[in-house]
Amino acid sequence: MQNYQNHRKLKPETRSHMIYYICVVGLFVFSIIDLCHAIYASSGRFTASLFVLTSLCLLTAYFLFRSFALKAQDRAIRAEENLRHFALTGKLLDKTLTIQQIIALRFAPDEEFIALTVRAVKENLSNDAIKKEVKNWREDNHRA
Repeated sequence: MQNYQNHRKLKPETRSHMIYYICVVGLFVFSIIDLCHAIYASSGRFTASLFVLTSLCLLTAYFLFRSFALKAQDRAIRAEENLRHFALTGKLLDKTLTIQQIIALRFAPDEEFIALTVRAVKENLSNDAIKKEVKNWREDNHRA
């Protein structure tokens, strides 16, 4: 059962991006070391430079791909919670709510959602404070 204490834990099958990150950072570090050795030995600098450039491209791609995926998830959550708010109140979510606040509000059940949304706007509650205010946690079992 998902709750405040365990909602941030990653499932084993979603840890592959961390393994990829460690591998790419390791590749980048070793390519820098290889370039330093090539400069010192006065040979193989071109190949070592290409190795550094390739690993830098992979590292940059990692951050771009992760940010694209997270932004897409954020947009989907914003749309879902906006629709949920509209279904419950007939109004869209307040424009002053941040994406982090909206993400935190998704864990509130319908009975607590509206009041917590109003409080989040009025008191500018942090996402962590919003999650702590939820009494009956609404699980998110569809996340990756």
